[in-house]
Amino acid sequence: MTGQMGFWSITDRLAEISAQGDPLETLAATVDFEIFRPVLEKALGRPPSWKGGRPSFDPVLKFRMLVLQSLHGLSLEQTEYLTRDRLSWMRFCQLGPESRVPDANTLWDFREALIAAGALDELFARLDRAITAAGYLPRGGQIIDASLIAAPRQRNTDGEKAQIKAGKTADDIWPDKPAKARQKDVDGRWTVKYSKAKARADGTKPVDIAIPVYGYKSHISIDRMHGLIRCQTVTDAACHDGGQLREGLIAQTNTSRSVWADSAYRSAENEEWLEARGMLSRIHRRKPRGRPMPKRTCRVNAAKSAVRSKVEHVFAHQKARMGMTIRTIGLARARAAITMANLAYNMTRWRWLNSRPASA
Repeated sequence: MTGQMGFWSITDRLAEISAQGDPLETLAATVDFEIFRPVLEKALGRPPSWKGGRPSFDPVLKFRMLVLQSLHGLSLEQTEYLTRDRLSWMRFCQLGPESRVPDANTLWDFREALIAAGALDELFARLDRAITAAGYLPRGGQIIDASLIAAPRQRNTDGEKAQIKAGKTADDIWPDKPAKARQKDVDGRWTVKYSKAKARADGTKPVDIAIPVYGYKSHISIDRMHGLIRCQTVTDAACHDGGQLREGLIAQTNTSRSVWADSAYRSAENEEWLEARGMLSRIHRRKPRGRPMPKRTCRVNAAKSAVRSKVEHVFAHQKARMGMTIRTIGLARARAAITMANLAYNMTRWRWLNSRPASA
C-alpha cells in the first residue's frame, strides 16, 4: 500500500533528478529565455482587451515547449503529453504539477503566429547575439554544407506533377477538393541521394545505391572554432547546394576569412564572389572528367576534409539524437521546423561549451 504524498515529495524527487544530471536544468541555467520575450510579444501582437475568461498562456512558456519539441523530434501532441507527465519538463517550463499546460492546438496557433510574423529568424539571431556576448565569437573560419530532411511523401499523377512544377498552388490544382488541397505539399521536391556501396568480396566494383528522397534541404554555416550554426537557409530538396552559398550562408563577422565546403559549392561564380569579399576559398576541387584525380589534389582535399567533416556532426546530432524531420505541409512550416531545430541545437551546443573545463 503506497503512502500519502508528502509536502516535500516533488521537491525531493526533483533534487534526485538534479543529482543524476538533468540536461534540461543546465540548459535553462545557460539560456536566459527572457531575451526572447520582446520578439515573441511583438509577433503575437497586443492581447485582447476584453475582460473575463482564462488568461492567455505566457509566450515564453510556449516557446520553451517548442524547444522541447525540437530537441526530441516530437509532434505537438506528444510535446503536450510529456510536459504534463515529466517532472523535469515541468521544471524546464517553470510549471508545477497543478499548473495548466498549453495543448497541441494552442502550440499550433502560437507557431503559426511566429511564422506569419517572420519571427523565427529574429529569434535565431537573438540567440546568436547572446552566445557571442557570452564570449563564443565566430572564429576559425566557416564550414558550409547541406542535408536532406525528409517530409511526408506525396502521391500525385503525372498531370498533377506537371502543374506543381508549373508553379500552381494546391487550391488551383484541386479546386473542388479543399480538404485534399490542404493535405498536399506543392513546395517539396523529389531528389536522389547516392549512398556508396560496400566493397564486394569477389573484388568486382560495387555500384552506388540511388535513394529517392522527398522533402526539403537544410543549408547551414558553422564556425570552425565552436561548431555553432551561424547562418542558415532552407530550400526544397532539389535545390542545388552551390547556388545557396551566396544566399546568406557567409557570415562577415567571423574572425577568419577561410571558407570550407565540398565540391558541390565550387564554381567560377562562387570563387569570384568569395574573392571579391576577401574570403579565402578552401572548397574541394572536383575530379577531372575521364581522368584520375591528381595525387596533389587528393592530398589537399583530404586536408580540407579533416576540417570540413566537423559540419557533419551537426547534422548527425540533429537527425539521430534530435530526430529532426518534417511533419508539416509547405515550405514556410518546413523552414520553421528546421529553424527551431537549428536554434535548439545551438542551445545544447552552448550548454556543452559552458560545461568544458576552463583549460579546454
